[in-house]
Amino acid sequence: MATTQSRSSGLFSGLVLISVGALLLLHNYGHLELGRFFTHWWPLLIIFWGAVKLYERTVGRHFGRADGGGITGGEVALVVGMLALLGVVVGVDYTKEKVGDVLDEVPGESYTFDIDLPTQTIPANAHVAVRLGRGDITVRRSDEGELRVTAKKNIRTWSESEANRLQKPVELKIEKNGDAYEVHPSGYDLGDSRIAIDVEIAVPKKSALVLRTEKGDIAVSGMGADVSATDQNGDVEIRGTQADVSIEMRKGDVKVSDTKGDVKVSGKGGEIEVVDSVGSLTVDGDFYGPVRADKIARGVRMISPKTDLTVSSLSGHLEAGTGNMDIIDAPGAVTLRTRDTEINLENPGGKVNVDNRNAEINVRYSTGPKDDATITNSSAAISVTVPASSSFDIAADCRNCEISSEFAGLSPSKSESGDSHLAGKYGSARGPKIVLKTSYGNIALRRSVISVPGKPPKVPAPPEPVPPAQEQ
Repeated sequence: MATTQSRSSGLFSGLVLISVGALLLLHNYGHLELGRFFTHWWPLLIIFWGAVKLYERTVGRHFGRADGGGITGGEVALVVGMLALLGVVVGVDYTKEKVGDVLDEVPGESYTFDIDLPTQTIPANAHVAVRLGRGDITVRRSDEGELRVTAKKNIRTWSESEANRLQKPVELKIEKNGDAYEVHPSGYDLGDSRIAIDVEIAVPKKSALVLRTEKGDIAVSGMGADVSATDQNGDVEIRGTQADVSIEMRKGDVKVSDTKGDVKVSGKGGEIEVVDSVGSLTVDGDFYGPVRADKIARGVRMISPKTDLTVSSLSGHLEAGTGNMDIIDAPGAVTLRTRDTEINLENPGGKVNVDNRNAEINVRYSTGPKDDATITNSSAAISVTVPASSSFDIAADCRNCEISSEFAGLSPSKSESGDSHLAGKYGSARGPKIVLKTSYGNIALRRSVISVPGKPPKVPAPPEPVPPAQEQ
């Protein structure tokens, strides 16, 4: 009988070790972020533990042991130890993320050395790639069919003699590979934090660009072909382009302005700002923001661990920060699924479908709604404001909450259990349907008055004073 207990305890310990080892492998090589994984999926630990103990108890009874499946002190110690190990890994990653720049800074003085490269004649539509370990990349267009490169070696050390020694083997090369020209450093370990190369290049306007730096800023202006930029630690700014822009980030901010193509930003990082795009904007990743977008003709698509947003056209402004999202002047359809985010939607022009949890939703129409709207929330309020001249059908339901309406003829009812309901039609014309649902948060249907340009809104006269009662 003792053998049964030993085998069952060994089963649990083995599964714990295998699971922790698999998680660490996925973290190191499979891009699994342990911190986010445990934030959302920690209840799986209890389910896993319970399933193993249930199996052990079943096996124990099969072999005649009534106490099979009990939790032992050794198992508790093993679980606590493995959780501590995973906590250390998460803590190290968090420290690198927050103070990595400080820890990575090399002490000493900075010494600069110029690099001279001959100008090369290249086709007008050639592909140009720049790949650096550390250093900034700056690209501008040239009206001539030439590739011009200027660069500086930055050596950080304690003495000039040591800097001279380190910089001597460092080179920057231009190599032709098919129809592509690649600019890359050589002569040193690209992971050497003491050495960085800043590169400035001028290329024909129609040259397609592929740019990559491990640590440094990327700046591009005036290009007419596709631009692809990858930056592991630094900021990216791209402006005045005529084609598609693709940016992959690890840590840093992004700014794109005045582009005629589609813009895609992926990975993770800080702020994103995209202004005046004839194409679309796609943000795919975990950016702590804020994410700002202005005048994106073909709309915005945002995908993150907690948000899925599609705006088919944006003539105004969008800003998504920590705990809030504002969308102003979206003439097309808006589809949003998120949580823990206060939503303010101003002047939508198409179909609206919003699903949120644990934060308020406020929708305001500046003109009468032209398409259906479905707004769902949980544990938070919903407020919808429409002009008094609108026509629409309304169906509103909330559990354990109140519904208020400023429209004559639309009066809510309330059940004995505390649920409220409102259904009806307003206006003389055929209008879209507005569906509102929430729980443990009130619903408000408000009325606004559209003012005529050049005329101030009519202010209601104050009530006449009531004369005091005469003494008898």
